[in-house]
Amino acid sequence: MDRDQSPVATTTPTTPPSPTLLRRLINLDTTLSLHLHTLFQPVPRSLLKTLELAGDGRFFFPVAVSLLSSSSLRPILIPLLIGLLLDLLLVGVIKYIVRRPRPVYNKGMHLTVAVDHWSFPSGHSSRVVFAAAFLYLSTALIGEAVAQLRSTESRFGSDDSGKAVDFIVLIVCLWSAATSISRVLLGRHFVFDVVAGACLGVLEALFVFHFLRY
Repeated sequence: MDRDQSPVATTTPTTPPSPTLLRRLINLDTTLSLHLHTLFQPVPRSLLKTLELAGDGRFFFPVAVSLLSSSSLRPILIPLLIGLLLDLLLVGVIKYIVRRPRPVYNKGMHLTVAVDHWSFPSGHSSRVVFAAAFLYLSTALIGEAVAQLRSTESRFGSDDSGKAVDFIVLIVCLWSAATSISRVLLGRHFVFDVVAGACLGVLEALFVFHFLRY
C-alpha cells in the first residue's frame, strides 16, 4: 500500500443563505402587486388613467394657483401649495436615493405622465393623500372661509354649508384612496410604494398644518 497517497478531499454541500427580511418583503410586495394587477384587469383602464391624470402635479398646481385670487381661501391654499412643493422635493430625493425600478408590466406610461423611472415611493399617492389629509385637518378653516364668502356674496353657500364642506372633504378623501389604489392596478407601482407614499403624505400634512400655516 502506497503510504504517500494523499487522502481524498471531501466537500460538504453548503446550504444557500436564507434571504434577508428586506428581500422577503420585496418578494412579497412584488407577488402581491402582480396578483392585484392581474385580478383587477376588468376595471376600465380609462377610469384608472383618469384618476392618474387628476392626481398629477400638473393638474394640482394650476388649480390651486387659480384660486389664490380669493383672499378668504389664501390661508388654506398657500400652505397647500407649500406642501405640494415639499412633497415634490421629498419624493424626488427619496426616489433618487432608493432607485427602485417600476414593475416590468408597467405599460403605456410614456403616453401620460412618465416623469421618472423610479417607483419608490409613489408620488401620486403622497400628493393626493397630502391634499386629502391637509383638507381634513383644515375643515374648520374651510368652513370659516366659506362663511366669509357667504358674507360677501349672498348667492354663495347656504345654511348647510358646513355639511357641504364635510361632504367635499369626504369626497376628496375617497378620491385620494381610489387614486392611490389605481397606481397598483395600472401597474405603475408596487403596493409598498403606495403605502410609503400615503404615509409620507400624512406626515407632510401634519407638518404643514402645524408649522407652515400663517
